[in-house]
Amino acid sequence: MQVFKVQGMTCGHCVKAVTRAVQEQDAKAQVEVDLAGKQVRVQSELAADTLLAAIREEGYEADLA
Repeated sequence: MQVFKVQGMTCGHCVKAVTRAVQEQDAKAQVEVDLAGKQVRVQSELAADTLLAAIREEGYEADLA
């Protein structure tokens, strides 16, 4: 499980956007978003850099937690 700190998520639309961005890279990825904690947990075999790039392309600031 990889954990990312993601700034700028405020609502359900943000959750869907981040989830979709990750799953476009890895359709089998399991994504858990914690809006209050500003964290995204991803179970995927992809490298963290790939996942970070996908989240950032959606317009969010993201780093490894």
